[in-house]
Amino acid sequence: MTQTATALLTAAKRAKANEFYTQWADIEREMNAYLEYDADVFRDKIVLLPCDDPEWSNFTKYFALHFANLGIRKLISTSYAADSKPGIDYQPTIFETANPQFDEDKTRTMGKLFVLDAKDVNGDGVIDINDLQWHYLDGDGDFRSREVTALRDEADIVITNPPFSLWREFIAWLIDGGVKFSMIGNQNAVAYREVFRLIKDNQVWLGKGFPRNMAHFTTPYAVHSQWVEQEGEGIVRVPGVQWFTNIEHGRRHEPLQLMTMAENLKFNKKLIKSLDGAKDYLRYDNFDAIEVPFSDAIPSDYDGVMGVPVTWLAKYNPDQFEILGTDESDYPPTKTYKAKVKVVDGVPQKSNTGSRGCYVRTVSFGPGTYFDVGYPVRRMYKRIFIRHRTDAS
Repeated sequence: MTQTATALLTAAKRAKANEFYTQWADIEREMNAYLEYDADVFRDKIVLLPCDDPEWSNFTKYFALHFANLGIRKLISTSYAADSKPGIDYQPTIFETANPQFDEDKTRTMGKLFVLDAKDVNGDGVIDINDLQWHYLDGDGDFRSREVTALRDEADIVITNPPFSLWREFIAWLIDGGVKFSMIGNQNAVAYREVFRLIKDNQVWLGKGFPRNMAHFTTPYAVHSQWVEQEGEGIVRVPGVQWFTNIEHGRRHEPLQLMTMAENLKFNKKLIKSLDGAKDYLRYDNFDAIEVPFSDAIPSDYDGVMGVPVTWLAKYNPDQFEILGTDESDYPPTKTYKAKVKVVDGVPQKSNTGSRGCYVRTVSFGPGTYFDVGYPVRRMYKRIFIRHRTDAS
């Protein structure tokens, strides 16, 4: 059976299979965005890389290589115990077995702590990954443990690709710690109520991101699909992946270049096609807002409320727009559907769902934006309600 990349991540979440390693170029691109905005963002900071393992991961390697020029005060990484990773045929590397403290039992049941500070341990005149010191943790390295949480409280910045199966818990753990952070997640996480509220309150935002919202991970899991190149370790291409952060970067303050409403209706081919003959922007039946199906179709001269796709958040400039809420929470509809019946000539018609040919008496609708086009009501994919800031220049 083949799997898409999204199906792979879903399966990983269910199986708690979290071994997906981020590409060096993707780490470098995101960190460069923060450094371009503030060259001293990491200077004299303690950087924690939980859920990491420098024997396999690029996060520790990247920050160890740039330790001196970034001015990092201390770099800390923690790894997860081998026996806590399902489906992994773990074999210790020479990096570990050659060390006098290697313990065949501990290496399977305990996590490891890696530390790099401003000490030239091997005396070669350079502070880099060769000066990394490590020892076993008391526990398995779970980020929720007391000892890793203590490291979070010591750190200034946390950078990582967290476990897919524990993403919600991980971001809550970061917020609770009050640290700066940058972490990878599926872009659909913006729809989580607790995450959206953080974005709305300007406590979390999207990073520079991956090219075309497409990430590539290496993984020890054997997956046969069009998304995976099987060359030793698999290369998994995953759509809809983003960086979530509270570290400032320049892209988030770039104003979105927009046309007026009249210009969009005349020149924006994507918008014109989506209107299917209509001469104006569509209005929701249950919200006092216009539907804007594409970010580049936001009219520059419209002062009212607009519903935009969640992908718009990748272009969100808090100086230009105000987030009001979503169609599923945080923003009340002006009209609510409780039930709708398909009736032809006064007679209720059979359900088109194929459920034993039963009659449709009522159809209940959950939260969301709707266009009342008869039966059934047309529901849009999740929308975010925004409007232009009146004080934007």
